[in-house]
Amino acid sequence: MNEQQQTLWEFMQQQSDKLLTQTLQHIGLTFVSLFIAVLIGLPLGIFITRKKNFSGPVLGIASILQTVPSIALLGFMIPLLGIGAKPAIVALLLYALLPIIRNTYTGITGVDAAVKEAATAMGMSKWQILFKVELPLAMPVIFAGIRTATVITVGVATLASYIAAGGLGEFIFGGISLNNTNMILAGAIPAALLAIIFDFLLSRLHKLNIKKLRTVTIDLPLLLLVLSSLYFIPSAYGTKLKAGFTPEFMGRQDGNLGLISKYGLKIQTLVINDAVMYKAAYEKQLDVISGYSTDGRLKAYDLVVLDDDKKIFPPYYAAPIVRENSLKKFALLEKILNLLAGKINDSTMTALNYKTDYLHQSPERVAKDFLVANKLWKPARNGNDGIVRIGSKIFGEQYILASIYSMLIKGYTNYDTSTKTGLGGTKICFDALTNDQIDFYPEYTGTGLLAILQPSPKTIDSLTHSKDETYNYVQKEFEKKYKIKWLKPIGFNNAYALMMRKKQAKGLNIKTISNLKRYLDR
Repeated sequence: MNEQQQTLWEFMQQQSDKLLTQTLQHIGLTFVSLFIAVLIGLPLGIFITRKKNFSGPVLGIASILQTVPSIALLGFMIPLLGIGAKPAIVALLLYALLPIIRNTYTGITGVDAAVKEAATAMGMSKWQILFKVELPLAMPVIFAGIRTATVITVGVATLASYIAAGGLGEFIFGGISLNNTNMILAGAIPAALLAIIFDFLLSRLHKLNIKKLRTVTIDLPLLLLVLSSLYFIPSAYGTKLKAGFTPEFMGRQDGNLGLISKYGLKIQTLVINDAVMYKAAYEKQLDVISGYSTDGRLKAYDLVVLDDDKKIFPPYYAAPIVRENSLKKFALLEKILNLLAGKINDSTMTALNYKTDYLHQSPERVAKDFLVANKLWKPARNGNDGIVRIGSKIFGEQYILASIYSMLIKGYTNYDTSTKTGLGGTKICFDALTNDQIDFYPEYTGTGLLAILQPSPKTIDSLTHSKDETYNYVQKEFEKKYKIKWLKPIGFNNAYALMMRKKQAKGLNIKTISNLKRYLDR
């Protein structure tokens, strides 16, 4: 069934096993983090009620951690803890600490001083006052903090899939990349329901009387520990080799689905963001990754592309796609964008990507050096005949192309430019284009065919053997369906590829994907 015709319910039924696994992983990941956060945050909150001179620094540090963007925090964890569950759990528990510490402190300090004085007069020790008076009275406030921490953790845990920690984020980010609304909702709806259900269950604990609350405080850590164990779900496959695939690659026919259907490839797979995937392979945390054939990190991390001997990866020739209304508005735009047509081959694009990915040169510098070397550079005219809005996806190659196009437009016309880089996956970029938020962005023929047009399998099979037929088909269909024009191809083919460390592939005598399949089947 075509994805565009499939209802959300049909999609969720079809993916029920995977959805259940990801939901259990999400629950487990949430409660591993929450369990540790409670073990740390509750005693720390009690400590600063006794040593109030420490309350400012402790709450201040917890507040700062809360303001660090979650993606950045996950990124900080990777050099220390690698990929997978460990960095995700640490990042999530740091986010959960503030509401637990703050509410513990607020709840205990808010207990009426007269009540504590009466307890002292009755001969209670400090520990007895804490456990028999202060904590029971503060428990509703403390539970409110745990409720807040739980909802925050459920939401942030969706980002854990970026670093191969699993959870419902795999569906969400895969759907964004694949222009698949059903996939986005299949991840987002269960995540939202989990937050609502957990918040409701914790809110019911507020209704219990003090005696029952005391019992709950004993049972709660045990309950969190049991729920935490849900994260550790056994893999469906063995552990001979471990693969890391992006969320987009996992859901594509020219990706993991094709590897399974055409090659019969079964390998233990982690879903991971491509920003950390290559380094994870280099550091031997992954053995096989899904990459891009012109990526500069191939050279940087000494990786080799496995030959796609059954040809599941179609042509991915890059070209700018432009709104027809924008071409009418900016009369010179098509001519200027086509200055780049045929100018960048595979090896040239790989070299440009290497400069940004490994040498850490800015996309602007790489773009200018390329234009100067190819005698296309002209200084900006600083014109005021309108602003051309350029979009790009969230990886280095697209940043470079956006910078090249911006410099060409400014140098050859009186138009100014506004670049909206890092727009995420295919869905975000294409929606921005169709909704008149940008005028053009660089796209790939294979993505246009499979992720946006999504024709029948028969049509796909008839086209993907030829780069020209693929280009002609997407050009015609985009113009007819979306009033969007594909301009002349830039020249390089950035196809999907499976990659391994060169030394490992040589040692195992793996040159093709079929070789990999035979090795795994031994």
